[in-house]
Amino acid sequence: MSAQTRLASFIFILGLIWFACCAPPTCYSRTLELCKEVMNTLDKIHKSSRTKTCAEFLPKMFLDVHNSCITSKLRDFLYVTENLPTEYCRERPRIRLLKRRVQILYTIISRICYRDLVFHTNDCEALETGNISPRYTEDRLEHLIEDA
Repeated sequence: MSAQTRLASFIFILGLIWFACCAPPTCYSRTLELCKEVMNTLDKIHKSSRTKTCAEFLPKMFLDVHNSCITSKLRDFLYVTENLPTEYCRERPRIRLLKRRVQILYTIISRICYRDLVFHTNDCEALETGNISPRYTEDRLEHLIEDA
């Protein structure tokens, strides 16, 4: 095998790898990615000395794409970020970035991926506390009641 053939094979394989990475994200993968970005930005806001005072106005939020309360939580969070009490907080770049990401996530969940996402829980408190309660099916719940 000549050097040119090996080089062409190598370039072809690299092209295949690059092309495979260019697949468009699905609604589910995009919402998961955005949830991570929102949570990371929110964490930075709470830790940064420049935005720590602004973080006191923001509600606690632990995003879970599988929780049906996520749309109302995002809507409420957007309302708070749009109506922060001080101009200083409203104009902070990280706060504006957070607001933009939450707006995009809300739009994707409520309009673009409408009915594509599957919600496993309806525990609105879990989005505020981060404690996810175990999910029991009706059969399992009946056995738990009978055993008690």
